[in-house]
Amino acid sequence: MGVPSVARVYDAILGGKDHFAIDRVIADKAMAVMPNARTGARANRAILERGVRYMAREGIDQFLDLGSGLPTARNTHEVAQQENPHARVVYVDNDPIVLAHGRALLAENDRTRVVNADVRDARDVLTRPEITELLDLKRPLGLLMVAVLHHLADADDPTELVRTYREALAPGSYLFITHFCDSTPEGRELEHLFLSTLGSGRFRSRATIEGFFAGTEPVEPGVVLLPYWRPDTPVTDESAYAGLTMIGGLGRVPQA
Repeated sequence: MGVPSVARVYDAILGGKDHFAIDRVIADKAMAVMPNARTGARANRAILERGVRYMAREGIDQFLDLGSGLPTARNTHEVAQQENPHARVVYVDNDPIVLAHGRALLAENDRTRVVNADVRDARDVLTRPEITELLDLKRPLGLLMVAVLHHLADADDPTELVRTYREALAPGSYLFITHFCDSTPEGRELEHLFLSTLGSGRFRSRATIEGFFAGTEPVEPGVVLLPYWRPDTPVTDESAYAGLTMIGGLGRVPQA
């Protein structure tokens, strides 16, 4: 395969096996720029687990995971269904490899589904029968946009896209976002690498990322570096996370 894939490069950084040599090349370059890139990728998986667990314990029993990427350890449905065996999850991605892997993984799980769609077309996603048959959009749900918005160009108007999704959510729903932040030299160098090799990977300002949560009530501690969002154990070695470039958080859609 001569064309790298965002999902497969991420898998390579995580140390997975579902990628090709070209993806490994990009992953190695990313880790040369930021030696703890794997720590950052794992921090993103870890906050996904903590965020889904938090929402499930707050009573959320249905989740829409946009731009989910390749299945890996502790996926959204595994965390949600551990908390509530009746929880329902729909994964949405436009990568056919994600679709194939996901369907194989979930063949015997009738409360979880993988849908091939473009998350940039919110109205299409929100009206897809494959999604609306499993999820009731009139009830609160958890909307995950974990490590996805930074792969949208400014021309895609991610702020408007998030607003469209958010306005479709029932009161009591949650919006969960993680995103590359441009606040470090490593981040700016990684942005150049990703844009030149993958064609995506936009590092945005903290103010822009925080703006995605407009119209929601922030869940403490707000938008922070990923390891600091409601960690299972206190962060005692801050040097382990030096240079990390991703921030994120959770917002709750208020009652009307």
